[in-house]
Amino acid sequence: MPMKRCTLRGDTVRTVGEFYDHLGKQLALPRHFGRNLDALYDVLSTDIPGPVEITWLGAVSSERAMGEAEFSRIVGVLKQIEFEREDFRLRLS
Repeated sequence: MPMKRCTLRGDTVRTVGEFYDHLGKQLALPRHFGRNLDALYDVLSTDIPGPVEITWLGAVSSERAMGEAEFSRIVGVLKQIEFEREDFRLRLS
């Protein structure tokens, strides 16, 4: 299967809602996606076939805008999925 790629940019992903908007569009998340961390884990760990690569350019800008706690929770879920799936990569820059 071809690699599914998602590129997030810190200057356009400044809120949690914007994160879900960009991710949903680029990875064609299903309609039932609930736009919360549990749903994020569920959809990326089971519903989206791989390989998948998420690149977050200017992640520090997103972190500043969202707040460290909110950003860390999102990244924590993405890193957990990366740990569990051999065909999932997260790149922060």
